[in-house]
Amino acid sequence: MRSVRFLVTAAAVALIAAMPSWADTPGHHPAYLHALADLRDARAHLEHFTNEPVVPEEVHAIEHIDKAIGEIKQAAIMDGKNIHDHMPIDTHLGRHDRFVKALELLDKAQHDASGEEDQPDTMGLQQRVIRHIEEARHSVRHALEVIHG
Repeated sequence: MRSVRFLVTAAAVALIAAMPSWADTPGHHPAYLHALADLRDARAHLEHFTNEPVVPEEVHAIEHIDKAIGEIKQAAIMDGKNIHDHMPIDTHLGRHDRFVKALELLDKAQHDASGEEDQPDTMGLQQRVIRHIEEARHSVRHALEVIHG
């Protein structure tokens, strides 16, 4: 009887010790968290810090980034992931450089979100995320053209 109690106690301790690592397990959508971080970073680079005029393409890009973020948050929450990780941005970058950085981050986010999807019920989500990222990329490229006249 004493050995059975010892085994049960040892198993319980092992399970409790392993619980924190479960939260870090990739789950079904591991690349979406990388895409989420890149999208947030891209959005922050597009936000206005100066008195320069806002171009409609900036607003359009931010709207689609927000939609992609919303879609990814849904998938991440279903996987039990922490969605509150934010990267600080370099606020000293000029407007052109912020747009270029945002475009780089959108490219990374699209790459991360485009990974093979093994769950048929989330393929629609993946397609929506990619479509929103493509829209945002298009708007940022167009904004770069507009500010260079």
